[in-house]
Amino acid sequence: MSERVDVLVIGAGLSGIDAAYRLSTECPGRTFLILEARQTIGGTWDLFRYPGIRSDSDMFTLSYPFRPWRNPQAIASGETIRDYIRDTAARYGLDRKIRFGRRVVRAHWSSPGATWTVETDTGETYASNFLYLCTGYYRYSSGHEVDFAGREAFRGRIVHPQHWPDDLDYAGQRVVVIGSGATAATLVPSMASSAAHVTMLQRSPAYFISLGGPGPGSEPAAELTGPKARLVRSRNVLGTALLYQAARRWPDRVARLLQRRVARELPDDVPIDPHFTPRYRPWDQRPCVVPDGDFFAALRAGKASVVTGTVERFHACGVRLTDGTDIDADVIVTATGLTMVAFGEIALDVDGDRVDSGRLQVYKGMMFSGVPNLAWCVGYINATWTLRADLTSRYVCRLLNYMDRHHIDVTTPTVPPGTAEADEPLMALSSGYVQRAAALLPRQGARRPWRVRNNYLTDLPGMLLSRINDGNVRFARRR
Repeated sequence: MSERVDVLVIGAGLSGIDAAYRLSTECPGRTFLILEARQTIGGTWDLFRYPGIRSDSDMFTLSYPFRPWRNPQAIASGETIRDYIRDTAARYGLDRKIRFGRRVVRAHWSSPGATWTVETDTGETYASNFLYLCTGYYRYSSGHEVDFAGREAFRGRIVHPQHWPDDLDYAGQRVVVIGSGATAATLVPSMASSAAHVTMLQRSPAYFISLGGPGPGSEPAAELTGPKARLVRSRNVLGTALLYQAARRWPDRVARLLQRRVARELPDDVPIDPHFTPRYRPWDQRPCVVPDGDFFAALRAGKASVVTGTVERFHACGVRLTDGTDIDADVIVTATGLTMVAFGEIALDVDGDRVDSGRLQVYKGMMFSGVPNLAWCVGYINATWTLRADLTSRYVCRLLNYMDRHHIDVTTPTVPPGTAEADEPLMALSSGYVQRAAALLPRQGARRPWRVRNNYLTDLPGMLLSRINDGNVRFARRR
């Protein structure tokens, strides 16, 4: 066995570094390690290198609460976010806790020893009492690829944004970006700056929201500290929560509001219908954020265009739609989404019984019925990822400290008798990447703590002040 610690954190991305900081400051008596599959810190923000990659959440809430964002730009590039995560890890000495190149493939729980034993793809094993999965929820090795007919006939390059080739030169080229999500919203304007023309080809439209620019009052970065930084963060949290609640209660009104704002940004030759008239309600899918409105600027400049239709096939010179339209292309970017997975595709078993993620019931949005001493860090679907990730890490620390005080070795969420079985998906989104993974994701019940509310304002007191021993967990000592 390579090493044994109290807590194993899997993943050194945004969530993993947050978890390490909370463990080091709130559980100083606990030993921990981070196992990272890749050779660097940053997770998503290091993996994705496509042109224009930026946050689709404001950095005042995406940043860590313990290290406020000081850059006056609310929307940051992927490289800037990656550097922020790495700098945070170095500042607090968390990088010394990371073991790189350790991709965990299996994890086994043994009740007699109250121990998780994990195995990496290199054959190394690590042991801990508690396992904290900060792996995110998508497959790092590959995105979602659609098997378009005629791919082999296309004479140009076909690339997926998740693994952007370093040698791709699209200057002066005709580019077709297939997709209309957050990736396309940043890819299109970035590529349009040097490409001959970029066409965003979408099967169905999405809701777009322009966001960006300097922070409130354009204060210099050095002034965004202390009470002012907390005020900006609080204001943005409240604004996002209010928009989401309004969208759920008055979807038609919010839809009209969003479309009116988009219509003001469009050139005269781009109609709002059909290109920006979604067939779903706001927040049935996550809206596409347009950083600094640059997507609309590219449309107005004639450097980019939008086509709504269905791909029939690729051909030598581009793409043909089912209505007979041909779109010429030298480069095709298939921004067709992510492949969602549970638990980082780690094969879990409890005392030899395989854990079926699709049959689990989620507890407090982070632990699972019948699975001891394990938490999975998943951010909000309707707000900034870090808000929920940090609450989860702080609750894990509360739980570990409670276990220490009461000499408890094992905590297992257990559905009380008479409680309704889980019957709803973990994520209430109609997005393709969520629907494709519905059978893999845990389920949620009708009431807390077996229901995920996706509301930071109510989760904050619930996660930091609620009783640990709430009647929904079973405690035990090592046999």
